[in-house]
Amino acid sequence: MTRERGTRGVLMACAAAILMIAMAPCARATGANLLLNGDLAKGSEQQPDNWRTEAWVNEPAAFGYTWIHPQNEVPGQLEVNAIKPNDARWMQSLTLAPGWYHFSAEVRTENVGSKETGATISIMEDGAMSPDIRGTTGWQTVGLYLQVGGSGADIEVALRVGGFGSLNSGRAFFRNVRAEKITSPPPGATPVYDLTAIRKASEPQPVGHPVTLWATFVVLALVAYYGWRLFGSEETAPAVARAALPKVREKPKARARR
Repeated sequence: MTRERGTRGVLMACAAAILMIAMAPCARATGANLLLNGDLAKGSEQQPDNWRTEAWVNEPAAFGYTWIHPQNEVPGQLEVNAIKPNDARWMQSLTLAPGWYHFSAEVRTENVGSKETGATISIMEDGAMSPDIRGTTGWQTVGLYLQVGGSGADIEVALRVGGFGSLNSGRAFFRNVRAEKITSPPPGATPVYDLTAIRKASEPQPVGHPVTLWATFVVLALVAYYGWRLFGSEETAPAVARAALPKVREKPKARARR
């Protein structure tokens, strides 16, 4: 009887551990959607609340944007139509506290080019984007993980066709856009980005080794000093020359005879 109770206790403990492991990824999300109007349900005419548009090729003939209103239990959608090769997007600004975040959206595409960057949800920070969708596809969910350090950060979230230096054409539709604070990414999750590292890498770096820079400053200072001495000597030379010349006595003038 004691042995059976012991075995039952071990089995219950194992079952509890397995349940906790299985539920761990689901429990990682710690808050609601941080994006405003992420379900794309609010707005007027062709302007959804809290969203704006931008394009690298900023010509009316190069892009088109559409807000498809929600109806018949179908969620709202944002369309990006890159008529010409472009980096075109719907965008929203977001202020984040330090920590981990997951950004995701459902995406489908029509005739998006296969060579350049396709349709993504992106952070406008040096290539931080979800896996891109190209060609013509049905709805699929894409996303990315972002770590924000320091005292937090202001970022730009983009629903996008094309990318920086990788202009593309085609149509993409986005819905159920989310930004959630999480405790940490699940094991093996991709893609994962560190915002602090991205911004540090994008800062301009000094050219040359610090020792070389100091040596350059010293050489420039010496050149300036000798130049000053040289031009200063030229200015005082006439005065020195005049001081070195012997004085010539003037002859006394003859007295006038009476």
